[in-house]
Amino acid sequence: MAEKKTKSASQVISTGRRKKSIARVRLFAGEGQNLVNGRDMGEYLQRDTLLLVAEQPFEVSGTKGKYHAVVRVTGGGISGQAGAICHGIARALVKADEQLKPEIKKAGLLTRDSRMKERKKYGLKKARKSSQFSKR
Repeated sequence: MAEKKTKSASQVISTGRRKKSIARVRLFAGEGQNLVNGRDMGEYLQRDTLLLVAEQPFEVSGTKGKYHAVVRVTGGGISGQAGAICHGIARALVKADEQLKPEIKKAGLLTRDSRMKERKKYGLKKARKSSQFSKR
């Protein structure tokens, strides 16, 4: 017989979004090891600046090392994914502990960044770039 895995009651699930990226975050009370798509967060995000963006909610709330995050992220590029991870972790921290909400909200981490890529227009090379003007 197949055994059902029991979910621990201490886990918090939330979703974060940025550009075309969607991050599903599961937050556990733990030692602070963060996994993204089965890999270590630092290894997955590759750049230190993106790692700082993704771990910003822990820094702002002072909970670094108290929670363990497991993230599944899809879509978009690596920068958008880092923003989605940040948004998802911030929302999960607020769900886990309501007293963290004022400082996380003050840092602007609960607001979804609504900026999207502008669509390409016909007659142009990109959204705003046109072909070089020729006088003759």
